[in-house]
Amino acid sequence: MFKVIQRSVGPASLSLLTFRVYAAPKKDAPHKNSMKVDELSLYSTPEGQYKYVEEPRTQLEESISQLRHHCEPYTSWCQETYSQAKPKMQSLVQWGLGSKIKKLVYPPGFMGLAASIYYPQQAIAFAQVTGEKLYDWGLRGYIVIEDLWKENFQKPGNVKNSPGNK
Repeated sequence: MFKVIQRSVGPASLSLLTFRVYAAPKKDAPHKNSMKVDELSLYSTPEGQYKYVEEPRTQLEESISQLRHHCEPYTSWCQETYSQAKPKMQSLVQWGLGSKIKKLVYPPGFMGLAASIYYPQQAIAFAQVTGEKLYDWGLRGYIVIEDLWKENFQKPGNVKNSPGNK
């Protein structure tokens, strides 16, 4: 057993040593055997003329091309909308990553999610009542804004809306 360990430790310890090897040409050696790059077979260009011939399109390729052509306005619209919405979404995500927002929103949200798992009927009833209240508040806000709009901008004597001031 000792001989096996001794024979394996020797080569293993040699692998940990580092050596530097420097190569330099001999000063008195003639350069008779040196070759040019063009003479190497690896870099030689084959003799002959090549011509690229494109194969005709198949029916499937033609159909896909037509589909892409027809869908191009929609895809460009989607890309434009995405490029406009992406910065807004990133700012919203950064706003949501703030520590105060996390402390205020995440714990009640996770508690509500956990409660909805164990009490699904009560969660549905709660969501319906909350949705109705939010809709009612939104409708009230819309009515208030509409009344303010009518009072300030729809008056017959209003200078901003008079036909002589255009």
